[in-house]
Amino acid sequence: MADENAAAEEEGEEEAAGGGKKKLILFGAIGLVVLLAAGGGAYFFLMGDDVPAPGPGDGPVPQEAQKPVVFYDLPEMTVNLATEGRTTYLKVRIALEVENRAMIEQIQPFLPRILDAFQIYLRELRPADLEGSAGLFRLKEELLRRINLSVYPAKVEGVLFKEILVQ
Repeated sequence: MADENAAAEEEGEEEAAGGGKKKLILFGAIGLVVLLAAGGGAYFFLMGDDVPAPGPGDGPVPQEAQKPVVFYDLPEMTVNLATEGRTTYLKVRIALEVENRAMIEQIQPFLPRILDAFQIYLRELRPADLEGSAGLFRLKEELLRRINLSVYPAKVEGVLFKEILVQ
């Protein structure tokens, strides 16, 4: 029996030693992967482009030509907002940014549909929805989405606020 206990203890020690070797190999492999990733990242950061930055004597730097855009003013809209108690009004003047004049001609027949979609949406807003720049950004994105649904296949590039008054 003593021999069996001694044999069992030796096996347990061998397994513990084998488990320690496995952990050491695993940590070594993880360390190697991290080292290679860091080295690769440093290489791309430091050795990226070999093109020197233009200096003051290098002449004009070619720039992308800015696309010409056309703006189309929508009629001024005044709507009452969804409030309890005191009535609150929103007065807004909006300009649409389109690619060219031909796009305006495609949009004009849909103007009643555009104004209807805007009026319905704006009347559901609460004054809290328009607070801060984040509120106005969400309003702008939603109006752009609604107008592009109304005038498809024509496309409006942007909605610009010329005036916003909450009273």
